[in-house]
Amino acid sequence: MLTNYTDIAVTDALFNADRRELLPRALELCAFQYAHNPLYRQYADALGVDPGRLTGIAGIPFLPISFFKTQAVKTTDYVPEAVFASSGTTGMVTSRHEIKDLALYRADFRAGFRRFYGNITDWCVIGLLPSYLERSNSSLVVMVDDLIRESGHPDSGFYLYDHATLYAVLQRLEARGQRTLLIGVTFALLDFAEQYSLSLRHTVVMETGGMKGRRRELTRPELHAFLCARLGVDTIHAEYGMTELLSQAYSSGNGLFTCPPWMRVLVRMEDDPLEVRDQGEGILNIVDLANRWSCGFLATEDVGRVYPDGRFEVSGRVDNSDMRGCSLLVAEPPVGGSS
Repeated sequence: MLTNYTDIAVTDALFNADRRELLPRALELCAFQYAHNPLYRQYADALGVDPGRLTGIAGIPFLPISFFKTQAVKTTDYVPEAVFASSGTTGMVTSRHEIKDLALYRADFRAGFRRFYGNITDWCVIGLLPSYLERSNSSLVVMVDDLIRESGHPDSGFYLYDHATLYAVLQRLEARGQRTLLIGVTFALLDFAEQYSLSLRHTVVMETGGMKGRRRELTRPELHAFLCARLGVDTIHAEYGMTELLSQAYSSGNGLFTCPPWMRVLVRMEDDPLEVRDQGEGILNIVDLANRWSCGFLATEDVGRVYPDGRFEVSGRVDNSDMRGCSLLVAEPPVGGSS
């Protein structure tokens, strides 16, 4: 039984694993969390699920993320090194994710970024996350800050509301042919794009969601069309993550997110939450093998579709669920399921 994900050999095995290893690893993790997470055990028992008898991922109990608002979701007993909290409007009850070891989180998002975008040292990383920087417990800020530092580029950094400086820096980087990642919360990217027009040919623009009631809500196609026109890029990339997870999925601009091999998305039926399928339309359930010390099996409040190849899209949120900073856009599914 694996007990320490900070060990280099263990993290290497997890983040270099083949997708075919996800099932046995998921069943092992389910049994481990059933044994060492009292809340998860109570939930599984209430459903009448015996992890020792499971043979497939769909039968695993997926813990509703709403538990993170009221309970400490912890596997084993530990003092957290950090506590991440979800964003929300004033007075809203937010989720709290007690992180046992930040080294695991860093190893996770570094491995994910490398898999989708290559070596971070090849990039200049620019963060446009003004509202998140005002909070001290944002997992997104921790991730982007680490990527900025790891890139080692002198122009990497957070640019907050200094759009004039950001415009000048992007022009300079473009002139040099420097690969650049501009990752921003949605409203900040819109604010910048309304002020400045560019022709970015060496820059990936990545939105993380997050309107937070600051603007009229846009569909993802509307948002991407506007940003493409103003910033001169062919596509807008996107990152899918949440406070309750450790791992992230990425979209390269077609509205479909791809998971790393240690993460998988399934769908549950709205009229029968215990019916979980590998593909189709429904409410998203997520397997995150890196989330060993809280819960690796989460039932989200995001509505979407999972395609036969494992990619997925997000089309909205369940009615009456709380607004969250990273999930306020309503997407329109691509015609024919792919583009």
